[in-house]
Amino acid sequence: MNRRQHLLSLAVLATALSSPVFAQGKDPAKLRVALLPDENAATLIQNAQPLKLYLEQTLKKDVELIVTTDYSSMIEAMRFGRIEVAYFGPFSYVLAKSRAPNIEPFAVGVERGSPTYNSILIATAGGPVKSLADIKGQPFAFGDQASTSSHLAPRAHLLKKAGLDGTKDYKPVHLGAHDAVARAVQAGQVPAGALSKAIFDTLVTKGTIDASKVVQLDLSAPIPNYPMVMQGDLAPGLKQAIRAAFLTMKDKEVLKAFRVDGFAATDDKAYDVLRETATLLKLDLAKTK
Repeated sequence: MNRRQHLLSLAVLATALSSPVFAQGKDPAKLRVALLPDENAATLIQNAQPLKLYLEQTLKKDVELIVTTDYSSMIEAMRFGRIEVAYFGPFSYVLAKSRAPNIEPFAVGVERGSPTYNSILIATAGGPVKSLADIKGQPFAFGDQASTSSHLAPRAHLLKKAGLDGTKDYKPVHLGAHDAVARAVQAGQVPAGALSKAIFDTLVTKGTIDASKVVQLDLSAPIPNYPMVMQGDLAPGLKQAIRAAFLTMKDKEVLKAFRVDGFAATDDKAYDVLRETATLLKLDLAKTK
């Protein structure tokens, strides 16, 4: 190839890379939207049918709702592009961002006017744990290891407020979903545990948990709420449409899938507090599953 042909080839390549196909990013006919696997998958999918209909009508695309087996598989699905949009827990988002830097948080759930929530630490009524100090030497139930309100936040709370280190002062028992923690504590299978207060309140309201059979030990400090996250390589127009669909979401039946009153705009910096908490607990984000 002579110099003129070489320059012509480079010009053709540059033109191709700047063409709308490359500049616009990905614009799939079907959007795969993942819901946080913090309760039974079938229940989550059923409750989210109004969301599916809303997104299909608003975005003019087919929408597939997905519930992965656990937080780790959801992170990996986002990392390898098997889902376009996901509703992450705060810490599972931080983990996902550390492995997939291109993903973008764009909306955060708002409850009672606030983009934060709490973890509730509970114990079996009449059981051996009546205060945080009583947790020493006992099993303590957490949800998924990548859960914020059912692991990271309460674990940090126990360390900061009661001086209890999960590596030596009590036995962490990971049960996966938030509702599994509440049920185990209610039944006395584990004397104490922690989960999202919003989820706990919902379980009590639905009658899944009998409030008289558990006691509240404490609440964690405010936690930045669950973010909606999208792939960074989607077409700009599609990204804007997805963002607008969530920020203007008002229908209570649609919002019920997220247990929030609405969504507000957010960005990655809002979750730096979780990175600081991970440092306090000496968690290596690159190795945490």
